[in-house]
Amino acid sequence: MRPQLVVMVKEPLPGRVKTRLGRDMGMTGSAWWFRHQVAGLLRRIESPKWETILAVAPDAEGMQSRVWPAHLPRVAQGGGNLGDRMARIFRSAAPGPVCIIGADIPGINQQCINLAFQWLGNHDAVFGPAPDGGYWLVGMKRIGAISPRLFDGVRWSSEFALADSMATMTGLRIAKTTVLRDVDTVSDLNALKHLSR
Repeated sequence: MRPQLVVMVKEPLPGRVKTRLGRDMGMTGSAWWFRHQVAGLLRRIESPKWETILAVAPDAEGMQSRVWPAHLPRVAQGGGNLGDRMARIFRSAAPGPVCIIGADIPGINQQCINLAFQWLGNHDAVFGPAPDGGYWLVGMKRIGAISPRLFDGVRWSSEFALADSMATMTGLRIAKTTVLRDVDTVSDLNALKHLSR
């Protein structure tokens, strides 16, 4: 069984994706940025070591979308908050380790993903922290039943998202891997440009 890497993507439509970034640079510009960011990300991270799967939203549009590569399998994210959607992915995926990533993190590469799966060799879960208190990756080995409380009460889009998520994994051995920055605002983009110099 190959590990599974699930990438959370939304249809890149102005006003429906990266709206905080859109307030800084315009909704069309932020949607354009997201579409090209995801295309580059998918080219970088595909590997024979794991199966890459797209978790799409909105469900019906995402499953039929021509924006994303046709050769990658897709699953619908379904309803609810981010935690509801990620918990559903962990519960419904084929047997084996699963890592879920966001699509708005320019620094993700195959080495980052490989390291996260390695952490799952002797841990039950792994997180890829972000500097703002959130995270860009969550992975689970999925040995045994997944807690019905997984991601309950997490304060999403806050500096508490990582700590709250870890608190829902009572009794699990949790590792942290590479810290990477996601892009929510123009200042995030500028910070990434500064780091790449």
